[in-house]
Amino acid sequence: MHAADLSSNFFALFDLPVSFDIELDALSARYRDAQRAAHPDKFANAPEGERRLSVQMAARINEAYRVLKDPLSRGRYLLELHGVALDDSDTAFDGAFLMEQMELRERLADVKNSADPVSQLRIIADDIAAHDKSLITQMADLLNEASAESLQQARNVSRKLQFFRRLNEEVEALEDELGDY
Repeated sequence: MHAADLSSNFFALFDLPVSFDIELDALSARYRDAQRAAHPDKFANAPEGERRLSVQMAARINEAYRVLKDPLSRGRYLLELHGVALDDSDTAFDGAFLMEQMELRERLADVKNSADPVSQLRIIADDIAAHDKSLITQMADLLNEASAESLQQARNVSRKLQFFRRLNEEVEALEDELGDY
């Protein structure tokens, strides 16, 4: 284990190509190998500096795995590697997207008053999942192109994906609430 490992990008940490399209099975296997190699228990009798480095490395490995296994996090990380600024306070979206979001939120607000709230919520969750899948495909294509324009478009797609993720969290919270009835 070397100090340079701490500064390498997440893809290099797992010896994966810097690409949106990664093999999740390979990522998982390399994660397990890296965790075994850097696990602090292996360094229990090592000098303090090596023990501290193993703890830092284990934390970095965990963070890298968490980021790379999730398509949205992986896409945002790739945008950062390409030097694209990610401003989460930017809430400007095109009108059509905003209208679609308002409609989804209204449907979500009306769920409790529907004749079959569980079915209505499932339909909304399926709609969100379809949007999520479509946006992930778009982001993959745009990141693979990697032109200045496509990277900005990928940034916008990642912002839309974040919106759907938050909406999905609201759906899950409502599912829990309906389960308590």
